[in-house]
Amino acid sequence: MTSPSPDRTDAADTLTGGPRRRRVLKGVRGGAPLPLLLPALIGLAFLILPLVALLIRAPWRSMPDLLTSTEVWQALQLSLVCATAATAVSLVIGVPLAWLLARVEFPGRGVVRALVTLPLVLPPVVGGVALLMALGRNGVVGKWLDSWFGVTLPFTTAGVVVAEAFVAMPFLVISVEGTLRAADPRYEEAATTLGASRFTAFRRVTLPLIAPGVAAGAVLAWARALGEFGATITFAGNFPGRTQTMPLAVYLALQNDPEAAIALSLVLLAVSIAVLAGLRDRWMTAS
Repeated sequence: MTSPSPDRTDAADTLTGGPRRRRVLKGVRGGAPLPLLLPALIGLAFLILPLVALLIRAPWRSMPDLLTSTEVWQALQLSLVCATAATAVSLVIGVPLAWLLARVEFPGRGVVRALVTLPLVLPPVVGGVALLMALGRNGVVGKWLDSWFGVTLPFTTAGVVVAEAFVAMPFLVISVEGTLRAADPRYEEAATTLGASRFTAFRRVTLPLIAPGVAAGAVLAWARALGEFGATITFAGNFPGRTQTMPLAVYLALQNDPEAAIALSLVLLAVSIAVLAGLRDRWMTAS
């Protein structure tokens, strides 16, 4: 058995920082100290155990009947339609907003970005109250919508879409803005130099470049809209067939029919897992 040549050893020491550095790296990769491993396992169990309990207590035999009942089907259908509509609204107005934040320099851009991301940390029920104050029948804008156009948003299906878009659109804006900042702006500049307008350059050059980021943001926004509860029940109420989405149906069923609540929760869990699986290539990097 031959020993490593001095040249190879010196090269390895240069790359890793010397023999001591190599030993440290080997120790880090070889195992985890107990003071770190134990709380890590406790944290893992804390996050996974409730989901496992949900699967254990699921009424698998009666699941088909529960999921095909009229109330559950109405809530499921309404949730899918409203989440999709809220995502469409977020795409139409959120992508231009992300482009504005990423490409245009203007005074107060940091403040605007903070306000855009505020719904991420704002309690959803507070968002619902804010929507009522703005778009309610006596709200700042809502009273004009009612008197001029006869449009009333609270406690309607359209109100559900508005509430879900309010809490979901920041996810799309953040994703698209990050993708825009990573994209090379010289392609847009080249297109405008060749005579294309800014909008044409955005539509024909920028949008295809950032399509993966837009898709990822849309999926996140859709999943967030599907699981929205606080803003929806505050702004749109809880009326079966009109504003009762799946999270609201889970809350109501938990008081009267726990098995139906578990069945609906499993549907939302399956959707969340599907979203994470679809975005794993974007989030996970090779080690």
